[in-house]
Amino acid sequence: MPAVIRVTNSVVCANEHSIFNYFGWPSVTRLPDGTLAAVASGFRLDHICPFGKGIICYSRDEGATWTAPAVIIDTPLDDRDCGISVIGENRVMVTSFNNTVCFQRERLENKGAGYPYAALIDGYLKSFDAEKAESRFLGSTYVISRDGGYTFGPVKRSPVTSIHGPCVRGSEVLYVGRDYRGRTQGERLFCCVLDENDDFQILSEIAQIDAPGSPALGCEPHAAVMPDGSIVVCIRVQSPDIFTLYQCESYDGGRSFTVPHRIGPDGGAPGHLLVHSSGVLICTFGCRLEPFGQRAMFSRDFGKTWSADYILRGDGPSKDLGYPCTVELLDGSLLSVYYQRPSRHESAVIMQSVWRLPEEI
Repeated sequence: MPAVIRVTNSVVCANEHSIFNYFGWPSVTRLPDGTLAAVASGFRLDHICPFGKGIICYSRDEGATWTAPAVIIDTPLDDRDCGISVIGENRVMVTSFNNTVCFQRERLENKGAGYPYAALIDGYLKSFDAEKAESRFLGSTYVISRDGGYTFGPVKRSPVTSIHGPCVRGSEVLYVGRDYRGRTQGERLFCCVLDENDDFQILSEIAQIDAPGSPALGCEPHAAVMPDGSIVVCIRVQSPDIFTLYQCESYDGGRSFTVPHRIGPDGGAPGHLLVHSSGVLICTFGCRLEPFGQRAMFSRDFGKTWSADYILRGDGPSKDLGYPCTVELLDGSLLSVYYQRPSRHESAVIMQSVWRLPEEI
């Protein structure tokens, strides 16, 4: 049985007095001035919704309180999963991605005639030039701040997407993600590097996932740089037969990667990696098998071996949850943000758990 970690839970952001009250897929980091910043997709009607926007909240008291969500990415398309990374002195990047208008219409048709927001969504999708919007924004997007994470520049596009954004190795900004170049998106995973013009260029490709059973999709990776400069990547892997985490490594700055291998339990993905000041590598992930909730596992050898998974929360009312991202607080404790429904009949909100590393790992 997984061990249960003692946590303190609270809500980061919600919009409970509006129909646009669904939030999901968050990330969190510490800004250059020490402020915590959490980003997510918010002001949505549902899990699939064309109104999605990238939002940001700030905490200047180590997560005790948060500002109201402010919009920083708002294309005409559905702006989804948001990542945030400090990529240099006073430079902060927030990432997102979106889908086609055709995708939104198909999902709307699947909801049937009784869906209460059908007319609202249909009217919105007809209110702009879909072809023009997709030519400008479709695919994986990002914005860059040059004032430490408070104002952001124009929306740009990258060739890949991942859930929590890029990582930094020395002077290089590396973005490991799934191919998401608009209509040419596929199942391949690449490592990109940010060039001097703030555009991402493909550096290398990660091998296709070889999983037992049906052909597997590898997506939603997250990369972290270890103290020795190596890069560890955890990858969500799924098919009709499997839903778990795989891992690969790079020992040459992202120019090549080992063949991905399984590290996670059944039902657990996607993951976020954090190297704690103690030297422990932490992987937090959502669990979509009962008990639904948020979990963690730990490595003392930078990903060569992992402990059994630990439960942060096991009270999720459904499997519509997860995507935890973790930051270390000043006292060495940890703050994990994620999305979860307060109850089966309520919309998802961004929640947090504050916790400490278990002594026995």
